[in-house]
Amino acid sequence: MHAHASLNHSELSILPRPASIARVEGYFQLTRDTVIVTDQETQAIGTLLANALAPALGFVPRVLTGEQSPLPAISLGIDPQLAQLGQEGYTLTVTAEQVTLRAAHRAGVFYATQTLRQLLPVEIFSSTPVSQTWNIPAVSIEDAPRFSWRGCMLDSARHFIPTQEVLKLIDVLALHKINMLHLHLTDDQGWRIEIKKYPRLTEVGAYRKETVVGHAHKSQEYDGTAHGGFYSQEELREIVAYAAARFITVVPELDLPGHAQAAIAAYPELGVLQAPVEVSTTWGINPYLFNPTEEVFQFLRDVLSEIMDIFPSPFIHIGGDEAIKDQWQASQQVQALIKKLGLKDEDELQSWFLSQLGTFLTQHNRRMLGWDEILEGGLPAGATVMSWRGIEGGIAAAQAQHDVVMTPNTFVYLDYYQSNDPEEPLAIGGYLPLDKVYSFDPIPAELTPEQARHILGAQCNLWCEYVPTTKHLEYMLFPRAIALSEVAWTPKERLEFSDFRGRLAVHEARLASLDVNFRPVEKLDQEQTFPARQRSW
Repeated sequence: MHAHASLNHSELSILPRPASIARVEGYFQLTRDTVIVTDQETQAIGTLLANALAPALGFVPRVLTGEQSPLPAISLGIDPQLAQLGQEGYTLTVTAEQVTLRAAHRAGVFYATQTLRQLLPVEIFSSTPVSQTWNIPAVSIEDAPRFSWRGCMLDSARHFIPTQEVLKLIDVLALHKINMLHLHLTDDQGWRIEIKKYPRLTEVGAYRKETVVGHAHKSQEYDGTAHGGFYSQEELREIVAYAAARFITVVPELDLPGHAQAAIAAYPELGVLQAPVEVSTTWGINPYLFNPTEEVFQFLRDVLSEIMDIFPSPFIHIGGDEAIKDQWQASQQVQALIKKLGLKDEDELQSWFLSQLGTFLTQHNRRMLGWDEILEGGLPAGATVMSWRGIEGGIAAAQAQHDVVMTPNTFVYLDYYQSNDPEEPLAIGGYLPLDKVYSFDPIPAELTPEQARHILGAQCNLWCEYVPTTKHLEYMLFPRAIALSEVAWTPKERLEFSDFRGRLAVHEARLASLDVNFRPVEKLDQEQTFPARQRSW
């Protein structure tokens, strides 16, 4: 059954849009008497739901586990009969007597609770008591995601994102059924993850003395202010556990063999030049690469071992992007290695370099993930590709039977301007309005159905060179990350921008209650009044 366009937006403004939803007569009334009933497997999810509803209710609903309640109930449970809805699908039925949330797996029950929160009046997101009686419209929903990978990347390396903000964003992403959080933790401008065996990575590598002011391509000015910070292993474990409770996998990224300047600043012997360098204070692509020696591989295996101990994610991201090969080209020792290995050039050396680490990850039952440059010297065995320079890399990888996450800069790079308004805060450049994000289809027409099965899903990326504060971070993410969540969740034939926009207009009150900074929908209509944006560099 499919809902009709005539559905009342204010009552059914669910994002992302469910696969199937039908409004029926009546309401369920949530009151002080309503209990949340769960089975053993869904108890923690019931508790999360109770705590989410509590501020606006003024009380915490009781959660009863493993018993039937004679009272009106919100009932959560696992139903193996719903296996055809997959790992994350669910059914949600609201009648005057009861609210029933069912799924074959816990993730599905969790997503049913996120939909239920959005069925309630928007005021339920308030952080202070509003009312003890709430109407939930009677509906019948059957829902499951189009893709298994619905991701968002945050770049803490360029501007550090404090732990509390990461936890807040996890809640907001989970509300929109995003299930992968990719953390870019190392780069030329900062190393953000505590590694016990190599303390200088954070003692030295986590801090830069100052930061370029304005656009790096035009500016020679610096702010004179030190910037830095890192996550302790305890903080990262807290982030991972908080995310896991909300069915989000945190994927760490250690960028190799380029973007290595902060690590080399901490330990110069890791670099090709083996000479002192400081943590980078400007943006762009720097020439510092890890030296392909056994000592450096041992260092990287040690770092990866600590990373794997913190992050249970099946995927470990090793970067592979934007590695300028000048230092490798100029090094006699590196050139001798290329010859000894019988390789054609530095691109093949990069492929060999990454393969050494890919083998190490495979031995630990992990999967190597890298940006599409890892295709250039031959794709390491078993690697999964993130296609960012358009979709061509993703097409080539899928045709070679490698798994792919589609994340092209042309559709999902949220560091691009979302408006031509001259008042917009400084961004790296580019122009990516909300409707363009929404128009993205992760499955290219060029792929056969068999090849298309290798497209795991889609991800939006927010690089943070020009995003110095958490309010700015949220402004760049929202609402564009919500558009991505709908593209990755909702069946293709159910995507319609005008409908999305109508639901988003209602949804803004929820974001505001959650203290999320966002660009309002009403501003979309002003776009044609602004001159087209000139490229920023």
